[in-house]
Amino acid sequence: MENQVDIENEGGGMVEEEKIDLERNFSTISESGIREPLLNSKSRVNNTSQIAIVGANVYPIESLDYEIVENDLFKQDWRSRKKVQIFQYIFLKWTLVLLIGLSTGLVGFFNNIGVENIAGFKLLLTSNLMLEGKYFRAFAAFAGCNVVLATCAAALCALIAPAAAGSGIPEVKAYLNGIDAHSILAPSTLLVKIFGSILGVAAGFVVGKEGPMVHTGACIANLLGQGGSRKYHLTWNWLKYFKNDRDRRDLITCGAAAGVAAAFRAPVGGVLFALEEIASWWRSALLWRTFFTTAVVAMVLRSLIQFCRSGKCGLFGQGGLIMFDVNSGVSNYNTIDVLAIILIGVIGGLLGSLYNYLVDKVLRTYSVINERGAAFKILLVMTVSILTSCCSYGLPWLARCTPCPAGLEEKCPTIGRSGSYKNFQCPPGHYNDLASLFLNTNDDAIRNLFSSNNSNEFHISSLLVFFAGVYCLGIITYGIAIPSGLFIPVILAGASYGRIFGRALGSLSNLNVGLFSLLGAASFLGGTMRMTVSICVILLELTNNLLMLPLVMLVLLISKTVADSFNKGVYDQIVKMKGLPFLEAHAEPFMRHLVAGDVCSGPLLSFSGVEKVGNIVHALKYTRHNGFPVIDEPPFSEAPELCGLVLRSHLLVLLNGKKFMKQRVLSGSSILGRFHAFDFAKPGSGKGLKFEDLVITQEEMEMYVDLHPITNTSPYTVVETMSLAKAAVLFRQLGLRHLCVVPKKTGRAPIAGILTRHDFMHEHISNLYPHLVPHK
Repeated sequence: MENQVDIENEGGGMVEEEKIDLERNFSTISESGIREPLLNSKSRVNNTSQIAIVGANVYPIESLDYEIVENDLFKQDWRSRKKVQIFQYIFLKWTLVLLIGLSTGLVGFFNNIGVENIAGFKLLLTSNLMLEGKYFRAFAAFAGCNVVLATCAAALCALIAPAAAGSGIPEVKAYLNGIDAHSILAPSTLLVKIFGSILGVAAGFVVGKEGPMVHTGACIANLLGQGGSRKYHLTWNWLKYFKNDRDRRDLITCGAAAGVAAAFRAPVGGVLFALEEIASWWRSALLWRTFFTTAVVAMVLRSLIQFCRSGKCGLFGQGGLIMFDVNSGVSNYNTIDVLAIILIGVIGGLLGSLYNYLVDKVLRTYSVINERGAAFKILLVMTVSILTSCCSYGLPWLARCTPCPAGLEEKCPTIGRSGSYKNFQCPPGHYNDLASLFLNTNDDAIRNLFSSNNSNEFHISSLLVFFAGVYCLGIITYGIAIPSGLFIPVILAGASYGRIFGRALGSLSNLNVGLFSLLGAASFLGGTMRMTVSICVILLELTNNLLMLPLVMLVLLISKTVADSFNKGVYDQIVKMKGLPFLEAHAEPFMRHLVAGDVCSGPLLSFSGVEKVGNIVHALKYTRHNGFPVIDEPPFSEAPELCGLVLRSHLLVLLNGKKFMKQRVLSGSSILGRFHAFDFAKPGSGKGLKFEDLVITQEEMEMYVDLHPITNTSPYTVVETMSLAKAAVLFRQLGLRHLCVVPKKTGRAPIAGILTRHDFMHEHISNLYPHLVPHK
C-alpha cells in the first residue's frame, strides 16, 4: 500500500533518514481537455525561505491553528461543560475585552505624557539658549538630547527585542492572517515597544507613535489572552479557556483596534481600521466586541485629558493626544476647489507610490547594515539622529523673519516649546515660520499646519522646504532599530503640500488653507496606505469636521486609484519584503491553471490509528512538521480509510503522558479518562512542551499508543482536482493550517496530500512550474 501523505513543512525541516520514493504525475487541464503531465518528481520539498524580522536571524515561520479541532477528547469536554462554565467563558471574554481597552488607553496616555514632557524639556532648553544668543550651545543641547534618546531607544530594540523595531502593523496584520512569526507579540516586545516609542518620538525623529500603538494593543491583548507568561512567572489558570489561537485572534483584533483608538482618539476609526486593513477574518460578534473595546479607550482618554487640563501632567495638556479642531473652517466649495482637490488626489497618489518605492529600497539597504549586529543597528540610529537634528535646527536658518500679525490672541513670538510663532533667531516682534514646524513636536507641527487662523502664517517657500525635509527624513528614518510609525510623517508631508495649494489658490478658493492641509494629508495617506474608509473616518474624528466628508472621500478614492497603478500599499510591501507568507484575499490568475494535487510537497508520512511509539518518536525527531494524517487499516477498518489529522503538539502531550500498550489494540477510553482537554491547550509565549522534553525508554519504543482520541476526525478536505485558486480562497477564508487533499479515484491511498500555507506561496509554485508562473 502507498503510505504517502503530505506533511506540513512550515519550518523547512524534512525526513532525512526515511525518504520514500513515490512517483506522482502532476498535471493540469490543457486547452484540448486532455490531462498532460507537468512535472514528474520523486520527492519535492517546499523550502521557501521566510524571514521573520528584517536585519535579524532567519526563523522558521509556522501557521496558527484557527480551525476548531473536533476529536473525542474535545467533544467530551464540550458535552461535559455546564451552563455555569459557559457563562464563565462569555463573562471572561467580555472582561478581557474591557481590560484590553483600559490597558491600551492607559498606555496611550502614558505614551503621550512621556513624549510631551521629554520633548518639551528638550525644546525649552534649546529655546532658552537661543534667546540668550547661544546658538552653538543650543544646537549642541538639541542634538545631544536627541542622540541620547535615540541611542537608548535603539539599545532597547537591538539588545532586548528586535521585533519591536518599525511600525508593527505589518506583523500584526500577518498574525491575524495566520502567521506566527518570531516574538512579534512577546512580553519583551511589548515593553520595548512602549518605552522605545516614547524615546524615539521624543528624540525628534520624523516618526509617529500611532503604528507602535497598534502593535502595543495587540501585545497587551495577547498577554492577557494567554493567561500571562510562564517565562516571567505571571500566569492565571482561570484563563485556560482562551489557550487557543482562535480566541486569541479575536482578542488581538480588539487590541489592534484599541491601539488606533488610543493613538488618534478615534474609536470608530479604530474599528474600521481593524476591519479594512488588519483583520483577514471577521464576523458580526467580533465587530461588537471591537467597538466596545474602542469605546472604553475613548472614555479612558477623555477622563485623563480632563484631569491633565488642571496642570498636573507637567508640560502635557495643550499638545499630545491629537485633536486637530478645524471645524471653524467654511466648507462651501466651488468648481475651482473641486478641480484643485482632484489634482491634490492625483499628486497624493503619485507621491505616495514614490514614497512606498523609496521606503522599500531603504529598508532593503538597512537590512544589510542591521544584519551585521546590534552595534551597527545602534550606530545607524545615531547617524540618522544627527542628520535629523542638523535638518531640524539648520533648515529654519533658510527662512526669513516675518513680522507678527496684529490682533493675535496668543503671544508672538512664542515663548516656550509650543505655539505657532517661534522666535528662533528673529528680533522682537518677528517669528520664524519654518522653526515653528521643525522645532516642535510632530503633533504641534500638524496642529499648526491644520490651523486656519492666519492663512499667511507660513510662506510657500517655507512649506516647500518643510515638505522636502519631512518627505526625505520620513523615508530614511523608517527601518532603523526604533519603534516608528508611518502615519505622522505621511500626515506632515501631505498637510504641507495641501497648504501650499491653499496658499496658491488664494482668493479663488472658498476653502481655507487649513482645510486644504487636511485634504493634502488625506491624499498622501491614501497614496501610501491604500486605505479609504478607515482613513476617512479617522481624519473626520481627528478634525471634528463632518462637513468635509464628501471632499475627503473624493481625494482618498482618487489618490488610492492612482497609486494602485504603480505598486502596493506600504504595509503590504513590508509584509512581502520580510518574507512573511501572507495569503491574499484573492487567488493569483496562474493558480487557475493548476489543481490542488499539483503543488503538494514531499516526502510524506502518515500514522496508523494505533501506532507504534517508536515510529511516532522517529517522525517527530527527524521532522519539524506539524500535521500528520491518521489512516485506519484492517483490522480496525474494512479497508484503508482516512481517520483524520493529528497535530504535533497533541502527539507530544500524548507521549509525555505515557499511556502505552503492549498490544496493538484500541484503548481510547483509558486515554479519555487520563487526559483533560486543557492538557492539549496551546501554550502562550512561554515554554511549551518540546520534543527534547520527552523521556522514552527503549522498551516503550516497542509499545503502541491509540491516536483516535486526539485525532481531528473532521478535517477540511478538497478533492485533488479542485483548482488551486479555489483551494487558496477556501484556505484563507476558513483560516486553516492544513487542508487535506483526497484522491479522485478509488483504489488509491485515502489521502493524496496536505496543503499548507507555504504550498500557496508564489515562490514555491514558481519553482515547480516556472513556465506557468510570471516572474515577480
